[in-house]
Amino acid sequence: MSVLILASGSETRAAMLRNAGVEIDVVPARIDEESLRQSLLADGASGSDIADALAENKARKIAIKYPESLVLGCDQILELDGAILSKPDSPDAARRQLERLRASTHRLISAAVLYYRGQPVWRRTATARMTMRNFSDGFLTAYLAQNWDDLRHSVGCYQIEGPGIRLFSWIEGDYFAILGLPLLELLDVLTRRKDIDG
Repeated sequence: MSVLILASGSETRAAMLRNAGVEIDVVPARIDEESLRQSLLADGASGSDIADALAENKARKIAIKYPESLVLGCDQILELDGAILSKPDSPDAARRQLERLRASTHRLISAAVLYYRGQPVWRRTATARMTMRNFSDGFLTAYLAQNWDDLRHSVGCYQIEGPGIRLFSWIEGDYFAILGLPLLELLDVLTRRKDIDG
């Protein structure tokens, strides 16, 4: 039996866990993220609170089905000047978003919540500050044309483990959290709980 269930369809998160030697099952949680996000924004929630709430809702939904399993819910929020940006649904939307992010600094907030027996047993929110360089329109056109299929599931239209790193001039934050999961802290809690060897 796997150590935990990942309540996310993110291939990057699954690969991080598997590469770290953690046995997982992947059971993506289907929640109405947009409605929950809008409701929280209307209540004045911060980006960190929104990321945490989305991660918890995903974990809770799968934990109800698998009460005896550890379930990990995750989410990421991109915040620019107080505005929360969503995943673009087309190359044109991605272009507009990257033009908005160009030559500015945004916050990428990653949240993870671990559930066991119907209760959260651990949660973490990590924030990275990401500064994009003033890239040219020509570079942006080529970048989207070559990478759209890989970017369509990324809230910021970039993957720093690939060509997306070329969009940036400066990054401050945990590499794994930027990829979508505060991995080192998760591995620490799994080790302390004796879910994995350590």
